[in-house]
Amino acid sequence: MDIKILIAAHKHYWMPDEPVYLPLHVGAEGKPNLGYTKDNTGDNISAKNANFCELTGLYWAWKNLEADYIGLVHYRRYFTRREVRDVRFKKEQILHAEEWEKLLSEHSVVVADKRKYYIETNRSHYNHAHPSIGLDETERIIDEKYPEYSEAFTTVMNRTWAHMFNMFVMRRDLFDAYCQWMFAVLFELEKRLDISSFDAYNARVFGFVSELLLDVWLEKNQIACKEQNVSFMEPQNWIKKGGLFLKRKFFGK
Repeated sequence: MDIKILIAAHKHYWMPDEPVYLPLHVGAEGKPNLGYTKDNTGDNISAKNANFCELTGLYWAWKNLEADYIGLVHYRRYFTRREVRDVRFKKEQILHAEEWEKLLSEHSVVVADKRKYYIETNRSHYNHAHPSIGLDETERIIDEKYPEYSEAFTTVMNRTWAHMFNMFVMRRDLFDAYCQWMFAVLFELEKRLDISSFDAYNARVFGFVSELLLDVWLEKNQIACKEQNVSFMEPQNWIKKGGLFLKRKFFGK
């Protein structure tokens, strides 16, 4: 079983020493060499990284990488067995190659555990964090060009949970089908959306929108998936994160 899980990175960082993981320099075009595989070789969109985030790595894998299963994690965020509080032991929980082989022999798609918003829908959460035009225009594109996905889009937007971070591992045929649809939607969105007034954070709009498109695609195609714990490798300030969430929700900041 040939498994390749990209580790999206834009700087030097600790990397797990496992054959299934492939450190990938995303947005490598025009940047100093980090010594990792770069996403600006072959058929690529590396130069779009400021707006597409880790998706430049996914596009590179779709067009250039051969494997039976392809997935993506982040240099500070991994699929793990379980959550532990002590950052020193988080690395020990990252899934090994043998564990991935067992998981993928039983499940064709593995995604991150649900991120639950409780008092927010996916749509309201997005709109409190980003300009709503990104999601509104995406909905118009789906209604016009992919109407068979419209019901799934509405279902996902009304949920209070989502599989986030663009983290997943998929069987190759499913990965190809997902990328074909997802990038077609986003490239159309890129044509229609004027982001000249967006700040650097919100200019990453295509990456933000894509996080929700994964669930739309899974819902429409009724693809069963295995949810797996995700761990962030550094300490997190939950009080600060909670405060920012409430500011976005009630004050639009």
